[in-house]
Amino acid sequence: MKTQLLTTLENARNYTLSVAEAMPEKNYAFKTTPAVWTFGELLHHIGYGIGWWEENYIRQQPSGWNPPPSTTGKAATIAYLDAAFATLKENMESVPLSDQVIAGFYATIDHITHHRGQATVYLRSKGIVPPEYVY
Repeated sequence: MKTQLLTTLENARNYTLSVAEAMPEKNYAFKTTPAVWTFGELLHHIGYGIGWWEENYIRQQPSGWNPPPSTTGKAATIAYLDAAFATLKENMESVPLSDQVIAGFYATIDHITHHRGQATVYLRSKGIVPPEYVY
């Protein structure tokens, strides 16, 4: 079971980072409409969310929602995302599996997928074909 979860996580990481790489640096401040996050803020939210969900629902250490200021720029944002995925992987490798840990893992993946789907809309709004999804 753990191997399956880690494979799912690696697929999510690879695809999310591919989406992040697909957007040119100059468009990280792009918003599809004034009421939403910029592309960079959206990706930062994914990264923060990974850590928050992992802390609360996988390691079961309750913490409040208190996101730091968004990273700025493509390289910093991608590094932040990659570090969040790496920490989640390390914790998934070390925690004993339980129903609660598995549910927390899938809740984290669901949050990533939800916002990554939004990010692909940002790409298409800029005329960029998103990377092909590999599952």
